[in-house]
Amino acid sequence: MKIYIYAICKNESKFVNRFMDSVRDADGVYVLDTGSDDDSVQALRNRGATVQTQTFDPFRFDAARNASLALLPEDGDLYICLDLDEILEKGWREALEKAVAAAPDANRFLYRYVWSHNPDGSDGVVFWAEKIHRKGFVWKGAVHEVLSPDGSIENRSAYAYGVQVTHYPDNKKSRSSYLPLLEIAAAEAPEDDRTAHYLGREYMYSGQYEKAIAALGRHLSLPSATWADERAASMRYISQCCSYLGRGREAVEWALRAVAEASDTREPYLRLARAFYERSDFAGVLWAASAGLSVTERKLSYITEPDAWGAPLHDLLSIAYYQFGQYKKAVAEAQKALSFGENERIRNNLRFFLEADAEKE
Repeated sequence: MKIYIYAICKNESKFVNRFMDSVRDADGVYVLDTGSDDDSVQALRNRGATVQTQTFDPFRFDAARNASLALLPEDGDLYICLDLDEILEKGWREALEKAVAAAPDANRFLYRYVWSHNPDGSDGVVFWAEKIHRKGFVWKGAVHEVLSPDGSIENRSAYAYGVQVTHYPDNKKSRSSYLPLLEIAAAEAPEDDRTAHYLGREYMYSGQYEKAIAALGRHLSLPSATWADERAASMRYISQCCSYLGRGREAVEWALRAVAEASDTREPYLRLARAFYERSDFAGVLWAASAGLSVTERKLSYITEPDAWGAPLHDLLSIAYYQFGQYKKAVAEAQKALSFGENERIRNNLRFFLEADAEKE
């Protein structure tokens, strides 16, 4: 079996050795450099990668990915698309070969993708990604690009259990190019619900809250927008934008809609608890935080957010319990919140709750 790695690169010299170490079991590594002015190209070549250079004006991720895909030899059985700030974890080749043997008709394989990490180093956002494929796929989308069958095949996916890709991003890199590229992608595919969702989220990230609300509302109106978890995420983001704009009642209403849309996920409950907290509605906080913590299964989806599975729900619940004079419960929840990592404010709250409980007795 021939397995080739391909990637695009720009000014990522600092990642080269780690990246190349992780893919040493591949049959070849092919990188398209899109305009580095550091020593990325030479560093990659020194480590055995085949590198070509090409610039794009304007830059589009799908164009760059397709150009990098075109570098690959025709005799490949499987192709793995990576970025240089990602690594394949040890044992990936053996696990992938087992997956292929178990599903010989599959032409695309899903793997565990760790997109981010919590402050303590544990896994943050984790989901199933599917950038391992056979021939017959092309990349589409100016940004947040996706692999799609080129028309000659049908997509047949299988899980490659035991294969993990871990992302170690350069958090100093600017996201400034994402928004204009998403606007292009949305204009090119106005009925694509995924792009509409991403565009609204990016408007929120950039502080353009009214635009975000409009774009996310358009996502919800699309006939193809049927995935409940993603719809709930759009509702959560609208709620968050309303909070930023000082429209607290609307923030609560949209958070309630998110809970109704995807009540089996924690994230809407956390947004609702925060919206109630902003209005000093501690009965609402008590209900939302308790309901959120009753959801114990974390989905492997890009929609999940580490905060919902960390300290915040316990923190909010502790404050709500304190407001209703249930000091022992407030202490217990504050202690649980602190188990996720030291936080001076929560630590001070805990002391306050302990003092209140001692006075009550």
